[in-house]
Amino acid sequence: MNIIYTLHALEQIKERKISRVWIEETIKFPDKTNHFGNKCYVIKKLNGKTIKVVYLKQTYIKVITCYFIK
Repeated sequence: MNIIYTLHALEQIKERKISRVWIEETIKFPDKTNHFGNKCYVIKKLNGKTIKVVYLKQTYIKVITCYFIK
């Protein structure tokens, strides 16, 4: 799976201290998934926290943003 990150996503990863491994786990094995066109919203509970990742699915996956939710 080819995953690229927008500049915004990279800034959010650093600011929110989110592991890229967590992002990839969320994309590959989500607990919940919503699709709107080619935009995907995936949610997964990891290490007691719930992470949400928003990405575009084309011939590759382009992560737009990611954040923790309650």
